[in-house]
Amino acid sequence: MISKALILAAGDNKRMKPLSDLRNKSLLPVANKAIISRSLASLKQAGITEAILIVNPKNEVEKQLGAEHEGIKLSYTVQPEPLGTAHAISMAKDQISEDFLVLNGDDFCNSEHLKNLLSSHKTKATVSVIKKTDPKGLGVVEVENNLVKSLVEKPESAEGEHFVNIGIYAFSPEIFATIETLEKSERGEYEITDAITKLIPDGVSAITADSWLPINYPWDLLIANKQFIDEIPEDIKTEFDHGVTVKGKLVAGAGTFIKAGVYIEGPVLIGKNCTIGPNAFLRAYTCIGDNCKIGQGVEVKNSIIMDGTCVPHLSYIGDSVIGRNVNFGAGAIMTNLRHDDQNVLVYVKGVQTDSGLRKLGAIVGDTVKFGSNVVVTPGKKIGSGSRIWPGLVVYKDVEENSEYKGQASEIK
Repeated sequence: MISKALILAAGDNKRMKPLSDLRNKSLLPVANKAIISRSLASLKQAGITEAILIVNPKNEVEKQLGAEHEGIKLSYTVQPEPLGTAHAISMAKDQISEDFLVLNGDDFCNSEHLKNLLSSHKTKATVSVIKKTDPKGLGVVEVENNLVKSLVEKPESAEGEHFVNIGIYAFSPEIFATIETLEKSERGEYEITDAITKLIPDGVSAITADSWLPINYPWDLLIANKQFIDEIPEDIKTEFDHGVTVKGKLVAGAGTFIKAGVYIEGPVLIGKNCTIGPNAFLRAYTCIGDNCKIGQGVEVKNSIIMDGTCVPHLSYIGDSVIGRNVNFGAGAIMTNLRHDDQNVLVYVKGVQTDSGLRKLGAIVGDTVKFGSNVVVTPGKKIGSGSRIWPGLVVYKDVEENSEYKGQASEIK
């Protein structure tokens, strides 16, 4: 039985900016728990006892997780430069001598699928797949009689329903020798799919997953947040003032105080040592981290607000992801709906990308400061450490550690 996993957490995180400006994206919270912590918990449930984490030279992951986390013994290996998934896996060849599991540190993995993968793995490689319609940007897998016949990485066109590769594998140690025979792909990386293709003549198994929740873009956190808040049982450890109304599920941590006139329309998740209200309105799928303040006349809807953030008065935050230790001036508004009612577009790595969402607010990095009466238009990214001057409408993304003073010519 496989007892060891290899977790890939050395990515450049650029698609997750500005949330990844100051930390690895696998450490970003969903329902107040880091993505990678949830994956480690699933691995533990599946019977994994040890994990090797491939990290980048910054290695923020080890600083947060330490030598043991979620009941799993952890060790760390640095990938000095980003040369692809196969190269990252090869970094652990001196630490692994038996069959092992591989998964990405920034995807959620279902423990039941992991159990099925571990019990069914009999070949040199087993690939996890799931059926998708119009799998643009994904690796398409041709499967016949539970065996992989071909892998095509991100084909230009693939209409209809296809099996796609979800990046969760089981390998024998032979994969390391196969990786050594690879040449770089067109994008200058060593691809694990190329290594798997070399093993197809020997038989590569495919196993179908019942669910898959990748975190590729900042708004994916909101989708995952809904799922995990729904799964958490109600647990109220907080104190209430008079006149508080709670409809639906509430999860609230110790040391939190909810002041008079607060209306909570659950499910809502609140961390430890927070102050909520007075007269605040928390709507469904709001998730607030530890040590936060949500003050007078504030409305929050379907948003993630991370640790230490302060929204003291008269603000609206809709369908947004807000980083750590952000401060909102009075009357700051994170809008979430375009006037033409079309999907919200977001710039990702310099390319305008359709979020697929009709409602999406701001994506705000850590330690941002908003002046009073700032309005941020839908889908804008505010870089960590930036300052937004009072009374402005933010029509474009704001760079990390910059000041936004606004100009009419910036309207788009």
